[in-house]
Amino acid sequence: MPDNVIDFTSRTARRRRGEKSLASQAIAIPRGADLGRCLDSWTLSLESSHKAAKTIRSYTDTAKAFIAYLQRNSLPCDAERVAAEHVRAFLVYERERTSPASADTAFRNLRVWFNWLCSEGERTTSSPVLAGDRPKVPRKVRRYLSGDEQRRLLATAAGKDFEDRRDAALIRILGDSGPRRTGLMNVRYTPRTPDTNDVDLKGRRLRIVLKGGDQHWLPLGAKAAAALDRYLRARSAHRKAQESPWLWLGVTGRGVAHMTDSGLYQMLQRRAELAGIEGKVTPHMFRGTAAHELLRAGASDGDVQQIMGWKTREMVTHYTGELAAERARETHARLSPGDRI
Repeated sequence: MPDNVIDFTSRTARRRRGEKSLASQAIAIPRGADLGRCLDSWTLSLESSHKAAKTIRSYTDTAKAFIAYLQRNSLPCDAERVAAEHVRAFLVYERERTSPASADTAFRNLRVWFNWLCSEGERTTSSPVLAGDRPKVPRKVRRYLSGDEQRRLLATAAGKDFEDRRDAALIRILGDSGPRRTGLMNVRYTPRTPDTNDVDLKGRRLRIVLKGGDQHWLPLGAKAAAALDRYLRARSAHRKAQESPWLWLGVTGRGVAHMTDSGLYQMLQRRAELAGIEGKVTPHMFRGTAAHELLRAGASDGDVQQIMGWKTREMVTHYTGELAAERARETHARLSPGDRI
């Protein structure tokens, strides 16, 4: 409009005209790649990076549940238009449908997925999975095994037959270094083929595969190594000893050539009942117990991290934090300032 012309249009009309102009300049978020299609690609990526089958299943189950939630509620279902409020609503839904712990798992899985989408260029903005939206999980008391309970378990396997020697070696190793059950039960024993042999008895160590697929040498104490040596002598007479590449052999059933992690779980349940220990005794309970005992004996957080094969120091606190006060009291009793005066 020229400067010498007065605009008598009403203020409301001018404001509407201005809003229309701004609206016409707004840029809509374009539709991105379909999340279902992206899920197939992500699964392929996870498999190619040698993620554990259980981990892949957890990731993909969460992604499928999220996609179904978006579709059911008529929400955007592509990589670009999913917003933080959509993720937040899904997490609330999961918490109410299942539990805070399950919602937290969903949060962590979605964070990995959208980080992958961003890294692949399927999403051009930042991830909609925000740290502040992580569900709060009530803290539960962790169950630890006492020294007396471990001695009672070992007492049930004090015999000299194959099964007793095998079980005693497993209990000793679990209590000594706390390996994950899948890593421990997939140790190979091929003394004639050094490249695949995971047992180094002279070096007192076992080569295990960690959760992320990395290999790790698990150290063994003197008693654990001696128990393993006794088992290897008993193993040599087993009918599957020459043909099986696995260290741990079964006694009955179709899986005699390879005792699996479920077999380890069942063995501990049986031994716990014989020992008169109330409640379940699981392989995972040994993990926190071993870490606590190492710290109690004077090992540093870094030492425990290396022994357990953990990637971060935070895992040490995660497994042993509840007993920190107990260790502090014992340290004070040993180093009490008042006692030195």
